[in-house]
Amino acid sequence: MRVLLLGGTGESRLLAARLDADPAYEVISSLAGRTADPALPAGLVRIGGFGGPDGLADWLETQGIGAVVDATHPFAAVMTDSAVTAAERTGLPLLVLRRPGWTEGPGDDWRRVPTLEAAAADLPGERVFLTTGRKHLAAFAGDERRWYLVRSVDPPEPPLPPRMAAVLARGPFTVDEELALMREHAIDVLVTKDSGSAMTAAKLAAARTLGVPVVMVDRPPLPPDVAAAATVEEAAAWLARHAVG
Repeated sequence: MRVLLLGGTGESRLLAARLDADPAYEVISSLAGRTADPALPAGLVRIGGFGGPDGLADWLETQGIGAVVDATHPFAAVMTDSAVTAAERTGLPLLVLRRPGWTEGPGDDWRRVPTLEAAAADLPGERVFLTTGRKHLAAFAGDERRWYLVRSVDPPEPPLPPRMAAVLARGPFTVDEELALMREHAIDVLVTKDSGSAMTAAKLAAARTLGVPVVMVDRPPLPPDVAAAATVEEAAAWLARHAVG
């Protein structure tokens, strides 16, 4: 059975490796192509968009796909919506694989907000560590008062804050590395999206140690009535139960 795995996350690579090792499956991972040097999963790989839900539905039918697993980033709402629509049009089973979000603990100072625009509207600091991705900086571009440290895998795309520095790096990061970076730049507020990734969670521990408040952007909600799994094991079990040839 051929499985389309919409990927780009660590969980998607783990699931691709698991399916590729099982002769019952042929896995095709689809990557958006937004990162210059992506980490490639096991199995077949497709890079680039589909042309919206109609294009995705056509591709699913012509490629003989039996099931779709959306393991994209928790904030990739447009891709998830397209996958849901395409699965409905083709009658294919669809699962959304989403790791759990982060949970605030003792000593944390988190301020949850619904959007990046809400985060930018009321920042409790002057020197901001911004880890929201290179394509999502427009909300902060008009802020001439604060200084921003922007971290991303590839160079950030404009519009950008007028006072900023960029750090190009790919996780995982250690707590000691995050502490050193935040101390070096005298960071007094961290802005991040609730990705739930273990590869980038060290910044939250560093913020707790330094007493730095965290502005946490909540995830967009999943579409209603969509099957969801929190782990690779749950996704593999779902495929075994529900996928069709």
